[in-house]
Amino acid sequence: MKIIQITDTHFSPEKTHFNGNWAPLLTWIEDQKADLVIHTGDLSVDGADKADDITFSMDLMRQVSTPMLIVPGNHDVGHFADMSQPVNAERLKRWRDLTGGDRFVEDANGWRFVGFNALLLGHEDEEEEAQFEWLRTAFEERNGRRLALFSHKPLFVDEPHEGDTGYWGFRPAQRKRLYELMAAHDVALFASGHLHWAWKGKFENTSIVWGPSAAFVIDKLEREMPGERLVGAVVHEFNDDVTSDIVAVPGMTAHYIDDVIHEVYPQSAPKARANEEAAE
Repeated sequence: MKIIQITDTHFSPEKTHFNGNWAPLLTWIEDQKADLVIHTGDLSVDGADKADDITFSMDLMRQVSTPMLIVPGNHDVGHFADMSQPVNAERLKRWRDLTGGDRFVEDANGWRFVGFNALLLGHEDEEEEAQFEWLRTAFEERNGRRLALFSHKPLFVDEPHEGDTGYWGFRPAQRKRLYELMAAHDVALFASGHLHWAWKGKFENTSIVWGPSAAFVIDKLEREMPGERLVGAVVHEFNDDVTSDIVAVPGMTAHYIDDVIHEVYPQSAPKARANEEAAE
């Protein structure tokens, strides 16, 4: 079983800065002859507030001949309650109506592939509880299949038992609940996006993969993180175990968000500039 993971494409009909990476990425995906493509979120520049961003991006995804499953990112449905675009009922409904859902379970070849909405975690509300119950059921009903999990946000950023990493990671209480579920089941892979860094590692018996963005990398607007800066995708091969290869896709441009953040995400530009100045 061969799965292509793409992530953080940040497409938009209005803010077209990263749209040029789609043609080479699509060509590469088609050449791979994979069994499935999984998009781990931030499909759009601003689907959290603009339906057109989601519909435009979904039209691009439908150009792929391989079946595709998608989970949302923070730029698609919003983020924590104390941030400028919090997840709410309106944003979730928009995404679900336009894409068909925000989580999935897919069984094939002795594996169960589970994708969940990482942006629900941390709100401590009915949506979060419903998803944890859904995850518990998906794990318990795997019938001996090995598990591979797909999420927009990573399981952890710097180390498995870190504190609150704010924008980038899960809150500690929700991460602990994930760990408890994973400890009770055979989770071979946790694959995510969000960080705009590409990295592979391990947590106990689980392989950890951060997929590279298909849009941009970050230079000095945020702190250094593990891994490398590149744009591309991941090839996951599932046999008795899983192997994952991070690929710099030919023909794609590694844009620096530093150069265009004032145009693409003007609401984030002041904070990002402050971070850059502090680093200097």
